[in-house]
This record gives sequence, C-alpha cells and structure tokens, in this order.
Amino acid sequence: METTAPPSADIAAEAQQALAALTGRADAVFHPGQLEAISALVEHRQRALVVQRTGWGKSAVYFLATLLLRRRGGGPTVLVSPLLALMRDQVAAAARAGVRAVSINSANAHEWGETQAALARDEVDVLLVSPERLNNPKFRDEQLPTLIARMGMLVVDEAHCISDWGHDFRPDYRRLAELIRSLPHGVPVLATTATANERVVEDVAEQLTAGPDAPVFTIRGSLARASLRLGVLSLPDARQRLGWLLAHLGDLPGSGIIYTLTVSGAEDIARLLRKNGYAVRAYTGRTDTEEREQLEQQLKGNELKALVATSALGMGFDKPDLGFVVHVGAPSSPVAYYQQIGRAGRATDNADVLLLPGREDQEIWQYFASASMPTETRAAAVLNALSRDSAMSTVALEGLVDIKRSTLELLLKVLDVDGAVQRVTGGWVATGQPWEYDAPRYERVAAARTAEASSMLAYESTSACRMQLLQQDLDDPSAEPCGRCDNCAGVWYPTSVSASDTSGAAAALDKVGVEIAPRAQWPSGMSALGVPVRGKIGPDELVQPGRAVARLTDLGWGGPLRALFASSTPDAPVSRELVDGCVRALKDWPWETRPTGVVAMSSRSRPELVGSLAQALSSIGRLQFLGTLGRNGGTPRGDGATNSAYRLSGVWDTFVVDPALAAAMQAHEGPVLLVDDLVDSRWTMTVAGRELRRAGASAVLPFALATVA
Repeated sequence: METTAPPSADIAAEAQQALAALTGRADAVFHPGQLEAISALVEHRQRALVVQRTGWGKSAVYFLATLLLRRRGGGPTVLVSPLLALMRDQVAAAARAGVRAVSINSANAHEWGETQAALARDEVDVLLVSPERLNNPKFRDEQLPTLIARMGMLVVDEAHCISDWGHDFRPDYRRLAELIRSLPHGVPVLATTATANERVVEDVAEQLTAGPDAPVFTIRGSLARASLRLGVLSLPDARQRLGWLLAHLGDLPGSGIIYTLTVSGAEDIARLLRKNGYAVRAYTGRTDTEEREQLEQQLKGNELKALVATSALGMGFDKPDLGFVVHVGAPSSPVAYYQQIGRAGRATDNADVLLLPGREDQEIWQYFASASMPTETRAAAVLNALSRDSAMSTVALEGLVDIKRSTLELLLKVLDVDGAVQRVTGGWVATGQPWEYDAPRYERVAAARTAEASSMLAYESTSACRMQLLQQDLDDPSAEPCGRCDNCAGVWYPTSVSASDTSGAAAALDKVGVEIAPRAQWPSGMSALGVPVRGKIGPDELVQPGRAVARLTDLGWGGPLRALFASSTPDAPVSRELVDGCVRALKDWPWETRPTGVVAMSSRSRPELVGSLAQALSSIGRLQFLGTLGRNGGTPRGDGATNSAYRLSGVWDTFVVDPALAAAMQAHEGPVLLVDDLVDSRWTMTVAGRELRRAGASAVLPFALATVA
C-alpha cells in the first residue's frame, strides 16, 4: 500500500459514525485500507486506485466518501459502472447507506429528463452511468460538460476494463482517461477492481495520474478468499461432466451459479437439469434485460438452485450468501476465473468452487480471442469508407466494408477512442486525424492472452495450492497456501459418476435438431456491391424454416461435428452415426408438409460428404433424388468473420440449376429438402433456395449436419 498522510482525528470520527449508520452496527470497524482511502479522497482530494478482493468493501469507500464530500459542499459523485445488474445492486446499496443514487443507461435513457431535474435540485448524491453513455452524442455534448463542472468525485468501478491487458477490456472504458484529464483541479478520482495483476495496475494508475507531482494513491490488499474451497475434477467427456451435475448438484450448499463457455452450453445444461427436477434457468447474452433482472432476483431469493450462465452474469452480481460456483468448461484466463468465482462466499464462512474442464475449451478460447482483435486491414477499410462531411450509420457502413456487425462495432469504438473516428448524431464520421495501427500493442496483448491460457491449464493440472496459484497470477505478494483446496486438504467432492447418471446425461446430449431460421430480409446497401436486391425477400423466393443435427458448440454432438469439419479431416462419405442422427432430426421436424424430393448442395470442400448424405436421406426417406445444384464459379464463401452484405455478395449468382435438374424440378411435385454440410450466415441456403424456388419448387426445406451457432 502506497503511503499518504494519515487520516485526521476528525475525519476518522466522522467516517466511523457514517460506517455505523451504513452497517447498522455501532461496533463496526473499517477493513485495513478503507479509512485511508476515504481520507485520501476527502481530505487530500487525491486520485486513488483500490485493488481488493471481492467482499472487501470497495463500495463502502465510495459511498462514505461521497457522504463526507457532500457535507463539505461537494457536487454529486459520478460512478461509471459497466453492467446493468451492477447498477441495480449499487443503487440499492446506496439507499441502504443513506445515499441518493440514480442511474442513466441504455435501459432507462427515457428517464434522463427527470434525472436532470433532480440533479438541478441537488437531490442526487451519486449518478451511475455506463461507459457507453459517455459517448452518446447528445449526452457527451450537452449534459457531460455540466456534470464535469459540478462533479464532486469520479468513481470508476471494475477499473481493469480500462486496460488493454484486463481480462474484460472494453474500448469505451479507455475513453475515461480523456474524461479524467478534463476534470477541474481538486476533483478526487477513485478506481476500484478485484481483478488486476501488476501490469493492469500500472496501466490504470498511469491513466489516472494528474502528473508527476500528484502520484496515484494505490491500495493493494490480499486477494485470498478464505471462504472458498477450490477444486478441479477432470472427467473424460461431456457426458461424465453432466452426469456429475445430475448426481451431485443437490449436494452443493445453498444456491449458486453454473458457468459455461457458450450460450448453447448454458441452454442445454439448464434444460437437462430442469428435466431432472432441478430449479435452474439459463442466463446468457440472449436473455433480455427484464428477464435477467427477474432471474437475478429469483436466485437471490433462493427460488432457484442455480443459474446456468455465460459470462453475461459476472461483474456486479451480488448475492452475499451464494453457496457455490461450478464451471463446466474453463475460462481462458485465471484472472477471469478469479472474478467469476468471486461471486461466491462473500458473507459466508464456506462456499464450494469446482472446475470441470473440457477438452474443447482451448478451441473455444481461440475462437473468442481471434474474434475480438482488430486488424490493420479492417481498420483501414473503415477509415477509407467513412467521410469527414456526412455521418454514416453502422448498417450503411456494413455494405462498404467486409466486417461483420459485432466486430465492426468493436472496431469503431477502438478507432473512436484513438481519435480517428467520432460518433455523431446519425452515425460515424472520420476525424481526419493521423492514425496508425498499433501492431506492437496488439501483438503484446495477444501474447498476454496466450500466456493467460497457459496459466489456466497450469491451474487445472497443478498439485500446488490452487488459491495461491490464482493469487500469484494476480501478482498478489501475500500469496500463500490456503489450507482448504483439494490440493491442500484433500479432495472434498465426489469423483465418481454412476452409469445411470451418465446415461441420463447421454440421452440429453444425444438430442438432435436445431432450427435454421430463414432469412426474411435482404441486407442494406446491396446495390453498392452489385447485388440488385433490397427490402423483404419475396414470398415466392423464400425458403422454409430448416433443421440441422446440432450446433458446433453443442456439448453432445458438437465434438464429433467439430472434428468432422476440422481442416485436417479429409472429405469422405457420411458416417452411419451421422446418418442416424439426421434421420432422428428429420423425424422430429414439425414441418407443415413432408418433403418429397432431395437436392444436394454443390460443395467445394466436401462434395463426397454432402453427396453421400443427400443420397442416404433420399434412400431412407423414400424421397426422389432430383440432383445436385450446380455452381457458376463466383466468390468463395466468407470465413465467418464477414458481415451479411459481403456474405450475400459472395454467393450471389454462384448457383445454377442445370437443364437436368430444371427438368426434374418441373416434373416434381411437393417440397424439396436442400441438403448441405454446414450452415453459418444462412445466405448460401437463402440464395440456393431462391434458385430452386424460381425453378419451380413449391417449397424448399434447408437441412444440414451442423450450424455454427
């Protein structure tokens, strides 16, 4: 802990009194470092960075400092908070502390007028804002300057998000460095986090600093979590892992969280556990805001045994008595893992934490790592497409650059923070400021991510203390054996899975059938790419809802399908096992009218696989095999990193109905099953199905072995 002037007797007495009111206990005492942080903010108006374990009381520091600053005539505190769930908990905690807090975010932007009025009446002690809100053009240009002029203190919660090196880096957070530089002299700044190693601490402190004569006051405490009992159970496959959950979830204390790496994994596990009598629900990025809030409250009220969640449930969710955290699949970073398990055991003496790693984990880590890194080619394409004179929406920009929507939005934020583009009313403009792609920085970040993945694998296999290893990954100098984990005190969890439990999991994992939703509208801006379509797809060109056996990310069929589509796997006839899965998927398909014919998609990479599959389904289903849809050259398919407009452009005018297939189509009556191997963007099936409809098919039903997501 870096030193600052000790708290005065007056501040110590006043803060102690406020702490008693906050906790409702006259005998409440500060944790080491809390009073010093409050004094640094209130007495010395410093900039402070607090790195302390979850449950240490970081929110008490900023709420009590706010109370004391307000008593001294200070303006409202602005608290930058990353998640809606975190904001909800912080507003509730503020009320318990006697602090009047309101939030402004994407979910309640319509209430800003009322919030402004309350600020004008000086009835707000803490204003919580999301980092994204700081770059909303109207908020940034019209409201933020007034806030800065009146601000009593700035608080940056989950401050590791500022840093490129943080496990949950967000470009919008980097914009805070500019906000901090614009603050009037004497406005204290507090940044807090529980998950920052030394590299992140140095990076955040550098962005907080007001100059060489005003060093950042940094408090780093021990990150050991004495209440947590850590363990790792390596099981051979997903059936064993889910079988373990089926058998032993009820034995885990209280209610908790089961983390997965993918949305489909969360949904599949939740469905299996519910079917077997457990009160669980899935919580993912697909869960809408209102339902998320409801699920959080159900878990807090112990109405659920568990939420089966992706990382969408993370920072800010506060259930002090959360009894357990189980991971089915490991996060790619020990720092991220520490953050997630930090949900448990905040106000209890004991909580169980168990990791069930999977062989597929590293494949998933690599996918997310590659998807999130901006490239020089993409950055140049965006800057070349944007004008300095007129704004362009993200949708319009998609038609000019070969970048899918989520990647494009992330890249625009990075370029915005770097000053190369600016978000304005109506979209984005180029600023014209000189900008260079910082390749060395991204190379260093990529190397850091690789090192973190190696550390996570070391955590899984270590015979040393697991908590100590996590602390060391966070550069905690106080790291020492915990005496509680499975390596320190012995295995505390059951390690066997019975045949009946495995069979129950196997039945769920063997489930087949994923809908392929039809595309209903052409992407915007296709004329710029030479494709003469716009608006809704005509009813005489639409395909019907389709089916695939499974997603590549599924816990059951996902593994065999990923192996089938690996670049090292040679093209070969479809296996008997996959044909059986296809037959079951077709049997359960709730189509309006059963198909009577089969058409194979032409395939560059797997013609033997697709052709044999189409022939097998034709034979087993007694469907007429009509032929193979031909190719007319054209642009190869995208690689999964391109947007809808470019995906469509890449397959437009590619498929051709040759004379033999055309004759068969015209003589045929009834819906046609269009068979392919893998569906990603759905534009290949959309364009191919359109050609079959134009050739006379009354309906086209897409079918594939797998979908990407």
